[in-house]
Amino acid sequence: MAKKTDNSAPQAAGAGEKKVPRSKRTEGGSFEKSENPKASAGNARLRAHYSKTVVEALKKDFGYKNPMAVPKIQKVSINIGLGEATGNSKLMDGAVNELAAIAGQKPVVTRAKKSIAAFKLREGMAIGCMVTLRGDRMYEFLDRLMNVALPRVRDFRGVSPKSFDGRGNYTLGLKDQLIFPEIDYNKVEKTKGMNISITTTAATDAEGLALLRHMGMPFRQ
Repeated sequence: MAKKTDNSAPQAAGAGEKKVPRSKRTEGGSFEKSENPKASAGNARLRAHYSKTVVEALKKDFGYKNPMAVPKIQKVSINIGLGEATGNSKLMDGAVNELAAIAGQKPVVTRAKKSIAAFKLREGMAIGCMVTLRGDRMYEFLDRLMNVALPRVRDFRGVSPKSFDGRGNYTLGLKDQLIFPEIDYNKVEKTKGMNISITTTAATDAEGLALLRHMGMPFRQ
């Protein structure tokens, strides 16, 4: 006797149908919408401020007709030079850890390209560290720099508007890493200065100044 077929059994997924993991099956038999891990990308507060406010403000200031012509920030580079590390290698470990905490990204150790006997420097010796930020990490770092770290500088009156390179890029020098709240004062062996370079697509210093001013950079009046 032939066995009866059970027509109520679920059919196999066809070639054109999307298979859903069992972990997404709910109690009622329906499926939940799978979560996309990339859905939360691009949520930096400063990025949203640029898209909603800064772009329109720059269009009004300079009369851009093409939205692609509006200047934007491409990358931020943070560099710590540590010549004392030639005599004390432990200082470099502290600098790397502190820069990683400030930037939220592992830095790269920079090494001497040639030997200089007067400075007791040999080729290949570690003399600093640097990191380059793009995307959301860049916007989040700039947000913390402009709104948290710089106001903590003693007698802060704003940063100089004259530190542009002639092509819309801006460089800022800091003398102390302790202005960043990520740094634990009790674990710091030596205060370390750093240079922060902001690379933009602006063609002139005036456009770069307007871009950073609208982004919230506290320039000196």
